[in-house]
Amino acid sequence: MRTWLADLVSRGCCFARGRAAAVAAFMAVAASAALAQPASEVGGEAGLKLPDLSSVSFLGMDGHKLLMIGILFCIAGLGFGLAIYMRLKNLPVHRAMLEISELIYETCKTYLITQGKFLLLLWVFIAVVIVLYFGVLSPVPGKPVMTTLPIILAFSLVGIAGSFGVARFGIRVNTFANSRTAFAGLRGKPYPIYSIPLQAGMSIGMMLISVELLIMLFILLFVPGDYAGPCFIGFAIGESLGAAALRIAGGIFTKIADIGSDLMKIVFKIKEDDARNPGVIADCTGDNAGDSVGPSADGFETYGVTGVALITFILLGVKNPTVQVQLLVWIFVMRIMMLVSSAGAYFLNSAVARARFADADVMNFETPLTSLVWVTSVVSIILTYIVSAVIVPDIGGDTTQWWKLATIISCGTLAGALIPELVKVFTSTESRHVREIVASAEEGGASLGILAGFVAGNFSGYYLGLSMVFLMSVGYYMSTMGLAAAATMIAAPVFAFGLVAFGFLGMGPVTIAVDSYGPVTDNAQSVYELSLIEQEPNIAAELKKDYNFNVNFERAKHMLEENDGAGNTFKATAKPVLIGTAVVGATTMTFSIIMALTNGLTQNVEKLSLLHAPFLLGLISGGAIIYWFTGASTQAVSTGAYRAVEFIKANIKLEGVTKASVADSKKVVEICTKYAQKGMLNIFIAVFFATLSFAFIEPFLFIGYLISIAIFGLYQAIFMANAGGAWDNAKKIVEVEYKQKGTPLHDATVIGDTVGDPFKDTSSVALNPVIKFTTLFGLLAVELAVKLTETNPGLTNLLAAVFFVISFFFVHRSFYGMRIGTESAAAKAHGAGH
Repeated sequence: MRTWLADLVSRGCCFARGRAAAVAAFMAVAASAALAQPASEVGGEAGLKLPDLSSVSFLGMDGHKLLMIGILFCIAGLGFGLAIYMRLKNLPVHRAMLEISELIYETCKTYLITQGKFLLLLWVFIAVVIVLYFGVLSPVPGKPVMTTLPIILAFSLVGIAGSFGVARFGIRVNTFANSRTAFAGLRGKPYPIYSIPLQAGMSIGMMLISVELLIMLFILLFVPGDYAGPCFIGFAIGESLGAAALRIAGGIFTKIADIGSDLMKIVFKIKEDDARNPGVIADCTGDNAGDSVGPSADGFETYGVTGVALITFILLGVKNPTVQVQLLVWIFVMRIMMLVSSAGAYFLNSAVARARFADADVMNFETPLTSLVWVTSVVSIILTYIVSAVIVPDIGGDTTQWWKLATIISCGTLAGALIPELVKVFTSTESRHVREIVASAEEGGASLGILAGFVAGNFSGYYLGLSMVFLMSVGYYMSTMGLAAAATMIAAPVFAFGLVAFGFLGMGPVTIAVDSYGPVTDNAQSVYELSLIEQEPNIAAELKKDYNFNVNFERAKHMLEENDGAGNTFKATAKPVLIGTAVVGATTMTFSIIMALTNGLTQNVEKLSLLHAPFLLGLISGGAIIYWFTGASTQAVSTGAYRAVEFIKANIKLEGVTKASVADSKKVVEICTKYAQKGMLNIFIAVFFATLSFAFIEPFLFIGYLISIAIFGLYQAIFMANAGGAWDNAKKIVEVEYKQKGTPLHDATVIGDTVGDPFKDTSSVALNPVIKFTTLFGLLAVELAVKLTETNPGLTNLLAAVFFVISFFFVHRSFYGMRIGTESAAAKAHGAGH
């Protein structure tokens, strides 16, 4: 294992030479920029000072003491997650299944360690900008550089560690749950194979939100107010970088493995998850790398960045210190309430589901998951009004604002339940759109099936887009009802949009739980097949003796496949919720940049107009980045999948063996890791330098650019996620309901699914952290550009051109350095050299 890991790291270093050259060029040019002017007296967002939380009383105690109680709730949330973790670990499982799940965990762990080392190398990019900006160009006012700079750098590492840590926890929980779910299927009852994946998801969700909230409360309560700004900014940048890298790399990895494994069903007419296929272990690893690591890191970052955006807005847009404290305390109390409501709704829903389905022989796996989402939404909304009435009954002398603020948040919480319902219209196995794909493929093959999936994705963009507009409009309307006057607030509608994004996360643990349900059900089906448990000698008698039940293998396989369909559906439902949060939250973060550029909306406001040509050009430019990113991430998948298929076809052994060799399986994992890192490298550097370039060209062009990538990214992500989900479950219908594996219809839907794989699990989901990373990093980039322009505009223009050239080089490299033809030539040359 160590040799394999060392080899992976070595390979990563080889293709990182381009990165090293880019870093050197960037450091040289940016260092000259830093020397071109003296330090500024403005510290940007990191210079913001938190008000004294103990200056305002709530429920007979000051705000500081009230939030101290919140730490106890966070600890209880951690205990909840760990308790489920231990329960899952102790569930019964057959040794054959346990061996497979532990092998999957070991490959996942190796992949994650490799990615962690690579992530630290990417952090160097961010660290350079942080050092130049906060250390040279714009130190925090009144604070020594040698104090503030290490704090920002340290908390950026805390952010990365948080994203990485919850991702690793998610992998461990899911790989406990996958074999236990597979084993539970042998008992012939559907309820346990629903309950176990959901428990795993709730463990991850509660742990993730509790850790995030604990870190932010620590900054808020124990870090001096003068230093809290740098801590929050550093933390947000770090977790954003971690989520972007893990989401992009994980998405590429999982779909290389998935496509490579799936295509063997067509080529060799073998069954799903055939143990002789060396791509199956890589596929199982990818289920966790893409569908567990990615969402866990993404959810962690989404929760944190949205909070930092709201804190920044309150400190910039609200003038009254008392109201600042009221809003800050209210927001964090609401976050604590969300933990309580999610846990309470889970226990309530579990009691009802157990009463209905515990002894049932048949159940619709989507039913209790749907009810969990709605119960959590209703409970959260009710508690939102109650807690708001108690915590902020009077804001600036206005005793009506509490219910208006609660209504705004409830728009987001309602979206967290409504959006999954709309997504199911296009992706569920019961969806007419999905059945249209099956009918189209049945008559016209893969081509008509693919076209029907495009229809589903495009229709979904209309309905989901307008639903978000409607709920944001309600929030906007509420913000016009005296909020600006009561809170002495600038741009109250922007604050309302931030609260809507905050409300999206009102059911955070449950949203993560139903998303994590999918990779467990997918892995459970694979673990069952890979364990070859049906071929174990005297297995039926052994199970009866050791576990006291009679096994029905065909029924077990059917239920696991059916449950996988429900997992596919609910994986799909979480994606638009996260992308919606990114876009709505980016609105609030972009406002922070606008406030800095317009000196609190007192100067240059006319440049935020279509009549200002750079702003219009920025609106057009953002779309180019979104469409390039889609192509680059898909190119990495297609080239990696080509290599994986090439290797599997050359090495698969179907005669005289029952399992693929471990060495061949590890080789496929190595191929997936290699192309995941190559793809991530090109994409990250291109996005990083594009952000710097557009910020340096013209600040208001950059504002247009940020708005553009959010809007283009929203609809691109919705379209791709739901089209991919529809293709995935069309295949599931053919496999589970029609029982037509190995037929031309199955082949057609498998082809549709392989087209949808990078749609739903690579490009669409990675747009979320890309939007947030660009916006958050843009805070530093645009202020860096403005400070430099004040004394040396010519150098600013030169740097903009240099940054664009570097970005374009990696954009070009993301295709011409990754395309299959180039790779084939390189492989042949490498072979000739040996």
